[in-house]
Amino acid sequence: MPKKVAQVPFIQSLDRGLTILQAVATSTQPVTLGELAELLRVDRSSAFRLAQTLRRRGFLSTPAGRKDYILGSAMWTLSRQYDWSNMLVRVAHQELKALANSLNETAHLAIREGRNALFIDSVHARHVLVVAGQTGELVPLYATAHGKALLADLDEKELRTIFGSEPLQKFTKTTIRTIPALVRECVGIQERGYALDEAEFMEGMRCAAAPIRLNSGMIVGSIGISAPASRFLKEHYPAHSKAVIQCAKRIGQLLSASEEIAEQSA
Repeated sequence: MPKKVAQVPFIQSLDRGLTILQAVATSTQPVTLGELAELLRVDRSSAFRLAQTLRRRGFLSTPAGRKDYILGSAMWTLSRQYDWSNMLVRVAHQELKALANSLNETAHLAIREGRNALFIDSVHARHVLVVAGQTGELVPLYATAHGKALLADLDEKELRTIFGSEPLQKFTKTTIRTIPALVRECVGIQERGYALDEAEFMEGMRCAAAPIRLNSGMIVGSIGISAPASRFLKEHYPAHSKAVIQCAKRIGQLLSASEEIAEQSA
């Protein structure tokens, strides 16, 4: 007989409540009671009690004059109190260290912070001449490999919302200056899986970075290596970019592990 897979016990009402939060958080429009009932496969009265419980605790809210649901202030408060970047550092640091050691080049871990990429962790190469970027440094999204990796899934409308329609600031002769050019760059990153920085922010420097994705596909960070162009040659792109992509994939799998456990127990 086939061996039965042990089922992890769970509380159905709590599971349904969390399902509601995920649905509302990922929707671009307020979610109706009917949509929640259909999602949970329960009657409207049961969906209403669940939603109202979440609303009572501040996790859901209803726009003025409407009866559908959006996220409440409690979600914002929790997200502000929890240091997500610190969690990402804890999960990714060993992979970051392994990447830097295997290529003997400086490696950075970054997240998006407004119109910039924020370096939240770094491991430096064992060279006399190394990249100076430090943890805590902000660099422009559109002019760096880390930043472009974080933007990879955005379309033209979303990019214009972030940067506006004016020409982008020029840092070097290779800096991307327009939104259409940035759109083409993002499409290329999606196709090949990594972003490049051809001395676009600092003269004489090259960088390769890949987006860190959860199982859902959401980009939560970027990881990559930087080095002087005299040492990081174009002929190194295939091997270096492959290592960066694989590292980003492993970190994404580590971050998604708890999500997989939850799905298996449902």
